Amino acid sequence: MEKLIYNIKESYNELVHKVSWPTYSELANSAVVVLYASLLIAVLVFAMDSAFQALMEKFIYPH
Repeated sequence: MEKLIYNIKESYNELVHKVSWPTYSELANSAVVVLYASLLIAVLVFAMDSAFQALMEKFIYPH
């Protein structure tokens, strides 16, 4: 039990005194970067899927 309490105290100490937490503006900027990257990847996947679908339709259902 003593070891568990020691570990909890050390974890708290490290989180409070040694971890550098981002500021609100840094966090907001990072969120915007992730949002734009996610949208870009989604658009690229959609474009690739549409192109592949069109290509497969030409081979499977030729007119």
